[in-house]
Amino acid sequence: GIVGVLGYGGGIVGRYNDQQAKFPNIAHFHTIRVNQPGAKFYSTDWLRGFCDIAEYRGSGLTNLHGSTGDLVILGSFSDQLEPMFFDLTHDLGTDLGGSGGNLRTPSDCIGKARCEFACYDTMALCYHQTMTYQDKLHRPAFPYKFKMKFDGCPNGCTASIARSDMSYIGTWKDDIRINQDACKAYAAGEIPANGGAFAGRNWGKFDIQAEVINLCPTQCM
Repeated sequence: GIVGVLGYGGGIVGRYNDQQAKFPNIAHFHTIRVNQPGAKFYSTDWLRGFCDIAEYRGSGLTNLHGSTGDLVILGSFSDQLEPMFFDLTHDLGTDLGGSGGNLRTPSDCIGKARCEFACYDTMALCYHQTMTYQDKLHRPAFPYKFKMKFDGCPNGCTASIARSDMSYIGTWKDDIRINQDACKAYAAGEIPANGGAFAGRNWGKFDIQAEVINLCPTQCM
């Protein structure tokens, strides 16, 4: 509540040096939390733009990512907060994250975008919750912080149980389905192993008994 941007109650963590005369370059050292993209997908151009803003308007120090999931710009003066907010929203198309006694930035695993284990679309649900509760994200109304995290499966890549108040964990709720024809083709070498990642070297014939059945930890296969 000490500093912020117009219309927002969260996103900026005010920090001041109590020896400003002695250390004028860090008299203010505000932290700016920035809402990360879904599943933390970035292009190099976007990251360069983010780093340019952090360097031009702040200390140049960043943190990718905080325990909430946000990108963090560590250190900036009060008079740079509004210009930085403008640059982040207009040039990079991103928003501030959460801070203070409110909903923190919802965070999700990579989900169906790249993971074969995801049982639901984590990116879609995280985006929906972010947009639905955006007012709670930016205008603190809670007695304490509140976190949502979205795990696509029980592997828990966002550590939702340990690091959030409301965990969304995908679980399989149907009979196990096996494409027997594809399994036979894979075992016969008709389908490249590991999506072709082993190409170029002679790994020998695929041995389904040694490489799958014998490695089953419960010996159920």
